Amino acid sequence: MVTEVEFSFAALNESARRHIRVFQIHQFLDRFAMGLTVAVVALALTDRGMDLFQISLLFGVYSLTTMAMELPFGGLADSIGRKPVFLTAVVASLISLVLFLSTSDFYVLALSFAFIGFGRALRSGTLDAWFVETFKATAPNVDVQPALAKAQWANAVGLAIGAVLGGLLPDILGEDAKSLGFSIYDVSYVASFGVMLGVFVFTMLAIVEKPRPMNVTALMHGFANVPTVIKDASLLALKHPALSILLAALAFFLMATNPVEVIWPTHAKPMLDEGYANTVIGVVTATYFFSIAFGASLSPHISRIFKRRHPMTLAATFACLAGVQITLALQGSIIGFVAVFVLYSVILGVSETPASSILHRCVEDRQRSTMLSLKSLIQQLGAALGLVLAGTVAEIYSTPIAWIVGAVFLFIAVILILVLVRRLAVEAE
Repeated sequence: MVTEVEFSFAALNESARRHIRVFQIHQFLDRFAMGLTVAVVALALTDRGMDLFQISLLFGVYSLTTMAMELPFGGLADSIGRKPVFLTAVVASLISLVLFLSTSDFYVLALSFAFIGFGRALRSGTLDAWFVETFKATAPNVDVQPALAKAQWANAVGLAIGAVLGGLLPDILGEDAKSLGFSIYDVSYVASFGVMLGVFVFTMLAIVEKPRPMNVTALMHGFANVPTVIKDASLLALKHPALSILLAALAFFLMATNPVEVIWPTHAKPMLDEGYANTVIGVVTATYFFSIAFGASLSPHISRIFKRRHPMTLAATFACLAGVQITLALQGSIIGFVAVFVLYSVILGVSETPASSILHRCVEDRQRSTMLSLKSLIQQLGAALGLVLAGTVAEIYSTPIAWIVGAVFLFIAVILILVLVRRLAVEAE
């Protein structure tokens, strides 16, 4: 294995620096468009007459669609190109927004959520793979983890600013929307539609990828190759012990952390005065995204403490996260809860890029998109299983008990990553 040199943005050539800047802008815009609706989606659905059961079903449609299409379209990106698949994802998002804005009917809304899941599946593992491959070509043997951290930072900041603005727009322009016969929350969706159009144009102009054949025959050949690409990637994961261990650890990681990310508003709201509870929840949501961005920016510095041994960084991060999750569960006041939750979010941000760096080091370019999709699929399955388990425990006992039980999965993930450390050391010899 070729030794990677330490990342230095100033020492990179102009092509590599421009590549990072372009991807940061792209990630910011794409997540900004998504963030505009994240803050208001539940409120918008309630305003359309949906009850909590129907809202759960709609999110179920999204999850099922994403999981069903995750791997096939990751394989398609490896076959016909990352840029065209991502552009198709943007079109799916635009269709979803149009459907949402046009109706209050449950079944049409379900179709809208299916298109969201379709777009998510198309996005997974497309331009991320393009970014890594192009970076490796423009800056050979340079540690990619800090470059990924810069992209992750832009990603989280886009979500955070989008969430803040998405919550403000209904208050600022809601009355004007109502006077035109729309929901006050529709202004956030219209804004998201406009930004998403900008993402489409920016992708067309700024993302440069060597074109691959796009005629009907090539497209059908790409679909025909999907099963082979998936089989090869799955066999790679099974035959490559490091990848298998990493994916298992990430599944346990999401089993522990996803219930915290989903359930925390219902746990924190009773600690607040009813008059301003929703406002505080909105502000903390934005703080959550900013904290993840801050954690992503800290990740390269923390990695240097561990001499850029990414598995050791990841093991230490998971161990810290387990302790902080238990501490979070024990908080009884809103001030203590928010303080610990911010720390928890920072550590989540730190954890992303070491895991990605390990995965990218283990796979070849021809399977990179598919492996990213496989990673996403396994993480979603872990997240879903964790949420069901946490919901059951919380119903029988309490939310804090569910989170403490979830911390056990983080300790399992730590053990798996320590096994991975030994495995990679053996492979390096």
